[in-house]
This record gives sequence, C-alpha cells and structure tokens, in this order.
Amino acid sequence: MKRVYNFSAGPAVLPEPVLRKVQEELLDYGDTGMSVMELSHRSVPFQNIIEEARSILRELLSIPDDYQVIFLQGGASLQFSMIPLNLLGEGQEADYILTGSWSKKAVKEAERVGKVRTVSPHEKFEIPVYTPEDFSPQSSYVHITSNNTIEGTRYHEYPDTGGIPLVADMSSQILSEKMDVSSFGLIYAGAQKNLGPSGVTVAIIHDSLVGRASDHCPTMLNYETYVKHESLFNTPPTFSIYVLKLVLEWVKKNGGVEGMQARNEEKAALLYNCIDESSLFHNPVPEKNRSLMNIPFSTDNEDLNAQFLKEAKLKGFEFLKGHRSVGGMRASLYNAMPREGVEALVDFMKTFEADQGGVS
Repeated sequence: MKRVYNFSAGPAVLPEPVLRKVQEELLDYGDTGMSVMELSHRSVPFQNIIEEARSILRELLSIPDDYQVIFLQGGASLQFSMIPLNLLGEGQEADYILTGSWSKKAVKEAERVGKVRTVSPHEKFEIPVYTPEDFSPQSSYVHITSNNTIEGTRYHEYPDTGGIPLVADMSSQILSEKMDVSSFGLIYAGAQKNLGPSGVTVAIIHDSLVGRASDHCPTMLNYETYVKHESLFNTPPTFSIYVLKLVLEWVKKNGGVEGMQARNEEKAALLYNCIDESSLFHNPVPEKNRSLMNIPFSTDNEDLNAQFLKEAKLKGFEFLKGHRSVGGMRASLYNAMPREGVEALVDFMKTFEADQGGVS
C-alpha cells in the first residue's frame, strides 16, 4: 500500500525509517525476546532507552547542565496546570502572551491557580516584539506559545523579559529550528508533532524552577517528583519514549537541528511562494511571523475550499482541512514531512488553480 502525504497538525507524520525500525523490533527488542511494550520500566534495556533519549536531546539542543530533561504524560494541556501549580506562588502573578487558541487555553487553567495578567497583540496574525516594560515586575514567569498551529504564526524574536523566567510551549516547533535553551526557564512540548508519537511530553526546566511547588500540589503534578526519580516515579509511556529516541537518532543522523531548519525553510518557502504567487490562494500571516511548521491558506469561496479538500484527498493528501476557527486549509510541514510531499502539494495547487481559470 502506498503511503499518503500526511499534513496533519498532530498526531503527525513520522520518519519512515523510524517506522520501519519499530516494525523490525516490534516482537523482539534487542534480543530480549520481548517487545518494548512488554519491557518493565525498571529493566536495564528500558532504562538504557530513556537515558539515551535524554542524552541525545541534550546534545541536539545543547541543553546546559543546569537544566533538567524530564518525560511526562498528559500532553501540553496538562502542563497548562502543572506550570502554575509549580511556579505561581500564593499572592504572586504571571504574565501570559495571548497569540492564539492554545495560549488562551493555558490562561484558563492558570487562572484556576492564581492571578494571571494577559498581554495581547493588536492584530490576530501578528506577534510584535516584547520588552521588559510589557510585563509586570511582580510576575513569577512569562508564558508564550512559540508557534501557533491553528493560526500559523510564530515569534521571529522571543520576548525580552528582563530576567523573569520565560516559559514556552514549543509543542509544534521544538527541533525544527535553532534556539538558545538558556533563554528560557522552562520549555515543554507534546511529542506528537516533531518528537515522536502521542503519549509522552518533554519538559526542559532550569534547576532554579524545580522544588517551588506548594505543599498542596499533587505528587504527580510536581516537577520535583520527575527530576528526583528521573521520570521513573511511576510507569512512564515506555513505547512512546522508545519511538521518541528513534526520532531523535533520525534527527541527529540528518544534520541535527541545523539540518532540520534548512530543510524546513526550503519546504516552507516552496509552499509560501506558491501561495504568494497565486491569484486563488492566500495566507493571512505577515511574512515576519509566518510559521515554518503550520501554513494556513484559503480561497475566498467556501465551496471552492471544500472542492479543493475533496480533490486533494483523492490525490493522497490527508488532513489538509484548516481548523474550524480559521477555516480553509492548513498544511503542517513538520520535520518528517519529506520535501517531495510539499512539491507534490504545490503541483496539485497549481493544477487546481489552472482548472478554475486562475481566479476564485
């Protein structure tokens, strides 16, 4: 069976070599006579897996020694609660920059814990540059969503918080382009976009932010629990961590984060150029804030959008429908999306436009 081009925002496409490796080792991992799914998380083979995953991620992102790398469950959505439970002390407040749907959800959960101050751009699809004057000096942290999967926007310059810890949801951007981990107090990411399959979440947290949870914080929502027990306090998502390790090995083999960024910039340029040169399709995001990972586009006619999606599916392009809050189409070009998939999509878009006479 021929594999389709999967443009889903998540769970997303995985590297084919990784899938083949999983298939090869599915019944017998490392001559254990067992699948990874059957291994005890206390066993030496699995402890080697999780240690290797942590080590490779540290190498790929040049994570400083004073940061902890932990593996959790619950996705980025659980982090919306864990972050304030750990970092928002009694009588304190936090700043949240609202740039899209996911940052709004993060605010909603944080408000259950403590006082939240929101900062919003003036335009829906634009993210301005932020300076220390934009934040409260009393803030425990500043929270951002670094890349917005729904709106198709990203920061071209991370906020200068003036020393306040910067917390970033990087679920849809991590490993896609270079970044300086030391600029952040905490980075978290659901795996199901660039890191691996759904089921595991990665957090990279500075030592100074560990151990700050209040006494009423549940054990399983306390970052210190995961740090002290090296993410093995209870049974972690073993299979997801195993696949994550394979994805990290694939990234390393293919040029690391620098290699991914070069590929991603090329792929995004192909699609953005097609949209910008089109008289049928358009993208609402200012060039400086355009995401490399998630690219929304649309015609001015809902019936034509529906026709495009129907014909695209028949051609083997899956999950191109845009989020209901934005409409139209959206192509997610995560690390594992091959260049030929984007080239094929661009060719289809040009053919579709020609069939419409070039205009909507």
